[in-house]
Amino acid sequence: MKTRRLLLLLLVAAAIAAFLAFDLGRYLSLEALKARQEALSAYAALHPGRSAALFFAIYTAATALSIPGAAILTLGAGAVFGFWLGLLIVSFASTIGATLAFLAARFLLRDAVKRRFGERARAIDQGIARDGAFYLFTLRLVPLFPFFLINLLMGLTALPARTFYWVSQVGMLAGTAVYVNAGTQLAQLTSLRGILSPGLLLSFTLLGIFPLLAKKAIAAYKARRVYARWPRPRRVDYNMVVIGAGSAGLVSAYIASAVKARVALVEKHRMGGDCLNTGCVPSKALIKSARLMSQIRHAGDYGLAGADARVDFAAVMARVRRVIADIEPHDSVERYAGLGVEPVIGEARIVSPFEVEVRQADGAMRRLTTRSIVIAAGARPFVPPIPGLDQVGCLTSDTLWELNELPRRLLVLGGGPIGCELAQAFARLGSDVTQVEMAGRLMAREDADVSELVANRFRAEGIRVLTGHKVERFETEGGEKMLVARHAGGELRIGFDVVICALGRVANTAGYGLEELGIPVTAARTVETDDYLQTLYPNILAAGDVAGPYQFTHVAAHQAWYAAVNGLFGRFRRFRADYSVIPWATFIEPEVARVGLNEQEAKEKGIAFEVTRYGIDDLDRAIADGVAHGWVKVLTVPGKDKILGATIVGEHAGDLIAEFVLAMKHGLGMNKLLGTIHIYPTLAEANKYAAGNWKRAHAPERLLGWVQRFHAWQRG
Repeated sequence: MKTRRLLLLLLVAAAIAAFLAFDLGRYLSLEALKARQEALSAYAALHPGRSAALFFAIYTAATALSIPGAAILTLGAGAVFGFWLGLLIVSFASTIGATLAFLAARFLLRDAVKRRFGERARAIDQGIARDGAFYLFTLRLVPLFPFFLINLLMGLTALPARTFYWVSQVGMLAGTAVYVNAGTQLAQLTSLRGILSPGLLLSFTLLGIFPLLAKKAIAAYKARRVYARWPRPRRVDYNMVVIGAGSAGLVSAYIASAVKARVALVEKHRMGGDCLNTGCVPSKALIKSARLMSQIRHAGDYGLAGADARVDFAAVMARVRRVIADIEPHDSVERYAGLGVEPVIGEARIVSPFEVEVRQADGAMRRLTTRSIVIAAGARPFVPPIPGLDQVGCLTSDTLWELNELPRRLLVLGGGPIGCELAQAFARLGSDVTQVEMAGRLMAREDADVSELVANRFRAEGIRVLTGHKVERFETEGGEKMLVARHAGGELRIGFDVVICALGRVANTAGYGLEELGIPVTAARTVETDDYLQTLYPNILAAGDVAGPYQFTHVAAHQAWYAAVNGLFGRFRRFRADYSVIPWATFIEPEVARVGLNEQEAKEKGIAFEVTRYGIDDLDRAIADGVAHGWVKVLTVPGKDKILGATIVGEHAGDLIAEFVLAMKHGLGMNKLLGTIHIYPTLAEANKYAAGNWKRAHAPERLLGWVQRFHAWQRG
């Protein structure tokens, strides 16, 4: 591939060099064309086919090589061949030449641009995929844009060559016709400026913009059409109704109220949603108890003799419930009512784009009319239809909090974040844990070195980690519950007392009116939204787990701002949801936190990167605290300090990653991190030392050589 690129580059360079060396540009002026018009016309009359083919080849080559003079050649076509034949020749020659230039730019430079600009190039490609044909058509119709530059720049995008060809053929036709027609009146021309009058330029510009305006008009028409069967109320009770009081719903309602909108928040179960009641809060409370028990077991490592403790699992779960109760007021009906939100407890159903029906606890029905609706219905644990699972019983991250007795033998299905957190916590509390994962490794979204470290740590703590095992069925054998799994070596039978299914979560999209309104869902079974979180009906938006693509509490809160603002003010201005810097953490020990790309994703997406790594085993504070394990790994643009992503494995990784989140969000590079003072001795110094490692790898060796000589000279 490199050889072919070099060969093409040499051919192009040689052709341009020949053009300059032989001063062929002297033939591409208005004066030269006028002087040779009679001779050229006479030759064309004697040899019509040969002259047309020769002219076609010259025009195609000039356009492909981006040589200046296309306007003169187009005039020449009209002067020598007349309007219709000249138009035919130039139309096809210019389009073929432009496409060759387009393909050459793509072949020579596209890969380099993708490597250099990564995410920015991908965002441009997404825009081209949506509206590339319209943009190109607009550019082709406005002669002010240099056509050769359009050819080259479009070649750097993902626009299909076929689309480029036909849009160019159609888009350049009008301008070509004007120039060919002017060529038929060559004797009257004194300069190229007279060909395109300001009025004609304006006409071309309006014609070029028309497709984009038409597209927006069609979109507006379609948006109005979806409402055709729904009567729009003259007056509504609310500016916004939010369905679901989890993270996305609470923040959406709060923001709407903060800008003085009248907002109702409908929740059928408990305020706070999964995060407060069954997810983030209880799991972290459980993990804290489990970690403390682990630390007590290892007290001897810190010189503490005789430390001992016994797990009272019922008391541990009672503490979990107390933690939930202590945080509950933050998300309570009373607090949100005080903020200006009207909480409505009941089961919501969207009956029209402007009406939400609520079945309250006493069975009474209440109808809320509104300008906009935010769907924040959350998600639930995914329980696959495994044969026999219903007979042995199954707990999920929603239902395990009802346990009051520690399972003696616990089976955890799933090697993702939830499965890993629960497996380690229960093992530390005293359960005999077996973790089963169908993929080849735990935490498959992270890099392979992360998976290996986590698996080794789990095994060291007594967890039986079985990766590459596919669950076949569940059975009861002699009163004992059994899992039957298949792996490369055959079939494996595993006895257990309790099974927790931690195989991900699925969005709640049924039972509240989406089907009746015809609002579609995606292949991932989330509510289908556009970049602005709007559904089929622009006034109905979705945020949080129900919308995807990330199922994190902090992302739900992030989306909520866009849902609230676009729902209230979208008629005037909309904001595209920004997922450019999304961090997350898995709260095992050692913690695993990430933002942006890791090595695995960068390779999958074909993004060039450099890796800088700092081992936390070298960090003073980590050594003092007895947590000298893990690393900071940063991906940067090759040769530059721009951060593409960071992964931290170690103590408090979820807190340490915040510095990289801030840096990526605001365009700060490794040099800025290195130049920032970090308190000694802290774990946060790991980030600075990672930046130091990057700096050493990019030291200006030649300059340092000169500096060394300078110092030697100074010593005499």
